[in-house]
Amino acid sequence: MNQPSNHLSFRECTLSDLDALIQISKDTFIAAFEAENEPGDFREYIASAFSREQLQRELLNIDSQFYFVFENMDLVGYFKVNNGQAQTDVKDKNSLELERIYVVDGHQGKGIGAWMLQQIINLAKYKGMGYVWLGVWEHNPGAIRFYQKHGFTKFGTHPYYIGNDKQTDWLLRLML
Repeated sequence: MNQPSNHLSFRECTLSDLDALIQISKDTFIAAFEAENEPGDFREYIASAFSREQLQRELLNIDSQFYFVFENMDLVGYFKVNNGQAQTDVKDKNSLELERIYVVDGHQGKGIGAWMLQQIINLAKYKGMGYVWLGVWEHNPGAIRFYQKHGFTKFGTHPYYIGNDKQTDWLLRLML
C-alpha cells in the first residue's frame, strides 16, 4: 500500500457544499455497493438517502458533521460523524458514531482511509468521547478487516435497509 500524500487535509462541510456532498455521496456509495444489491432496492435507497432534502437535513443537524477530505486541492473522500441523538443506534453521549467514511475511486489503496480514521479518532478524543463506534455490512469483509486492524471489536448487530432489503450491520467499537 502506498503512503498517503503529505498534503491531506479535511474541513467541515457547510450548506454551500450541498451539491458536492450529494455527488460524492452517490458516487462513492454506488461504487462500493451497487454490484451486491438488488437494482430496484438500490435505486430507491440512493434516491432517498442522498436526496437534496435528506442531506440538507443532516447537514443542519447540530449533532452531525460531514467533512470533506482533500489531497492537495482534489476532493478524495468524505466522512460523517454523529453525536448524541443523531446517532443511528447506540445514542451514548460518551460515544461518537462514524456513520460514513468513503474514499473516491482512483484514490483508494493510498492510505487515505486510514488517515481519515485517525482524524476521526482525534476528533472523538478532542470531544472527550470514551469510544468511537460504527456499523459495517456483514458482507463487507474488507471493511471489517480494516476496522479490526485499527483496534475495533464487534459488540452487536443492527438492521440496515437498502430499500426493502433488510441487511445486517456489525456494530464495531474502538475504546479510546
